[in-house]
Amino acid sequence: MKKFFAMLLALAMVLSLAACGEKKDDTAATGSVYYLNFKPEADQAWQDLAKLYTEKTGVEVKVETAASGTYSETLTAEMGKSAMPTLFQCGNAQGLLDWGDYCLDFTGSQVLGEMTTSDFNLTDENGAVKAIGYCYEAFGIIVNKALLAEAGYELADIKDFESLKTIAEDIHARKDALGFDAFSSAGLDGSSS
Repeated sequence: MKKFFAMLLALAMVLSLAACGEKKDDTAATGSVYYLNFKPEADQAWQDLAKLYTEKTGVEVKVETAASGTYSETLTAEMGKSAMPTLFQCGNAQGLLDWGDYCLDFTGSQVLGEMTTSDFNLTDENGAVKAIGYCYEAFGIIVNKALLAEAGYELADIKDFESLKTIAEDIHARKDALGFDAFSSAGLDGSSS
């Protein structure tokens, strides 16, 4: 987790610097940064970084954090204002379609050259790098081994997508007799997505 925040903070500093504008002289920078954060759990780290960056550079940094699950709506509202975010998340193809016109082309930039992988970057239809992947979150399949055994299977039976599909289809076909289905939300109720 510490490495994640260190990388995140370093990237924020680099991007913030790029968004700040020109320096008046060697001691004072002009401009400001407005970052719309989409991870409420990282808010304090961003606030601390913003304060430190402002102290070190004189550049005002404002961090606003969208409430959990409301980033898209918050971004839409903020982009409609005259003082819209200078930094924001564009985390998938739909985000790039919606906000790509507001994204700079990072192709050939120093920050892009510092990245260790390009696997999570987003490019537009012309191949321009419009969003840099700075963190990656993914969800796997959580298996309830007891229920799998009750259906007559064990984890070792799932070797690839085809075997997963076969087992899931069999469990789904027998859901009424088994009393459970092949897939559910993580909370086993409607509260999870």
